[in-house]
Amino acid sequence: MLVLSRKSNDTIQIAENIEIRILEIKGDTVRIGIEAPKSVDILRGELVQSISETNTEAITLDANLFSQLIKKD
Repeated sequence: MLVLSRKSNDTIQIAENIEIRILEIKGDTVRIGIEAPKSVDILRGELVQSISETNTEAITLDANLFSQLIKKD
């Protein structure tokens, strides 16, 4: 993991086509802007985690339901 210290309006370049800019720092909150091609998906980490947990839960429920259906036959 690369750890950087940045000030307001500083940027971080990722490859040739992604730029992260520090827009504002207020207390414990940092606002960032991300410029990237539309083909690049940008998701918040907590959203990815929530989707992963929901998918895991759905798989478990489907497996339990499938087991119940097999037992009925």
